[in-house]
Amino acid sequence: MMITQLEPRNVFRFFDEICKIPRPSKKEEQISSYLQHFGKSRGLETITDAAGNVLIRKAATAGKEQCPTVVLQAHMDMVCEKNADVKHDFLHDAIQAYIDGDWVRAKGTTLGADNGIGIAAILAVLDADNLAHGNIEALFTVDEETGLTGAFALDPNLLKGNILINLDSEDDGELFIGCAGGCDTIATFNYKEALSDERMFFFTVTISGLLGGHSGDDIDKGRANANKLLVNYLNRIAEQTTLRIAHIDGGNLRNAIAREASVVAAVPFSYKENLRIEFNHYMAAVEAQFNEVEPNLSMVLQSESVQKTVIDHTTSQALLSALTACPHGVIAMSKTMPGLVETSTNLASIKMANGKITIATSQRSSIESDKNDLAKQIETIFANNGANVTHSDGYPGWNPNTDSPIVRLTAATYERLFGEKARVRAIHAGLECGLFAEKYPNLDMISFGPTMRGVHSPDERLSIAATQRFWRLLVEVLQQI
Repeated sequence: MMITQLEPRNVFRFFDEICKIPRPSKKEEQISSYLQHFGKSRGLETITDAAGNVLIRKAATAGKEQCPTVVLQAHMDMVCEKNADVKHDFLHDAIQAYIDGDWVRAKGTTLGADNGIGIAAILAVLDADNLAHGNIEALFTVDEETGLTGAFALDPNLLKGNILINLDSEDDGELFIGCAGGCDTIATFNYKEALSDERMFFFTVTISGLLGGHSGDDIDKGRANANKLLVNYLNRIAEQTTLRIAHIDGGNLRNAIAREASVVAAVPFSYKENLRIEFNHYMAAVEAQFNEVEPNLSMVLQSESVQKTVIDHTTSQALLSALTACPHGVIAMSKTMPGLVETSTNLASIKMANGKITIATSQRSSIESDKNDLAKQIETIFANNGANVTHSDGYPGWNPNTDSPIVRLTAATYERLFGEKARVRAIHAGLECGLFAEKYPNLDMISFGPTMRGVHSPDERLSIAATQRFWRLLVEVLQQI
């Protein structure tokens, strides 16, 4: 069977067309042209703003003219990842989607169902002549995956709608009504190279095998942070003897919990045996703490050849002091939504090059003031230890409204259609809804979508059965508004 033969037929037909259009983040020109042509060819009002966002308006069907205007929203771009052995040019090649049981997958690449299936569902609504709905505003934003650029640039006077349905969620049966805001705090130490002492014993410590994960969705799962594990061990040594650091590295992405970290350092030869003893004690404590959570945790201590230079002692001490004081993990849980992380911070990465050591951290909170206060706290920790500190512009959170009319309607519709209650929840990660709420404070918003797994990886897959339920829910909610 071909994808275009799947039900709902129109949704999968448009999804198949979208899969043929290259649309990496910041390279959405082709999908933007496709959407503009779609709207104009059907006589629908079609607007493209300076950022590249596309808005298509469709008038209400007969009898629904007085109903509230609904904004249906999805983002144009997709994450472009492929397996190493796959030849694929995301700027020119179509995604090779295929059916695998209940799933739609791609051959060796990301599928782009995030958020291609949201786009396809909106196009199916705009294309249909047999659905009952009020006035529709279809908003397609650019560059959601790498910067929320389109949402940031959205004109606060563009939309006329009272209700916004975001179609960028990934779990059937879950209705999202809030998300965290976030910002990054970056600290930079300038160091001088000092000549090493050949009488010192050089060693490496390497930490690997951790699960890592998303710094929002997975921050409450108790997983280890490789940067914290490494710093805690180095502090144990520094409290007992002279410690010199030659090189340190840990983590990568600001929105990922650090999975790996390593250091090249030195201690006096007289402490060599104690180094191993202290390492064994520390390893035993770490394994006991993370035994159930990190089954593949690996910490290795090895001797290393003498390095020509090390970080100057003052900077080394300041670095360890700041990293030790820097918090990581859940700071507060929500008082209104049980089980939801309200505020957290991630010690994301430690990078060293060209006389600078750069530490990247990210803060998230569904309360804007708490996010800003936490960022200021971390700034103070690093600044008091001599680092230069900067913050990203950040993005706002979307505060959950448990009394939202669109949420009540959607939850009741889901239960009536499928005979089970949907889970109403917020997510401790960023959605464009936070920015929409800032620009349009009176918008009543909800986010839902079909089940997807392996998103942002070549294992990405879309559930066919969940897509059918997703479409039924969307159509029925539009009719009921």
